[in-house]
Amino acid sequence: MSGKPVIQRERANRDVEAAVDYYAREASAGTALGFIDALQSAYRAIAGHPALGSPRYAQELALPGLRGRALKGFPSLIFYIERESHIDVWRVLQA
Repeated sequence: MSGKPVIQRERANRDVEAAVDYYAREASAGTALGFIDALQSAYRAIAGHPALGSPRYAQELALPGLRGRALKGFPSLIFYIERESHIDVWRVLQA
């Protein structure tokens, strides 16, 4: 992965685990793996180009630097802040 390392906070880890469990249970193991692939692809994009995410939620929530990026093919949003040395992923929420 080029660019800054992407580091998930504990809440983001739990969000991802819950989504994978949900897709595996309600859809299929293939759908759960597709979610993981889409998430990894989004993380690669964010790592290389942190400004790709929308600052809309930063304005709405008064959290400077917060960005949101939709996950392709899944109703999920990645919320993150670019730090000097890494991308800090706060949450991965189902939309």
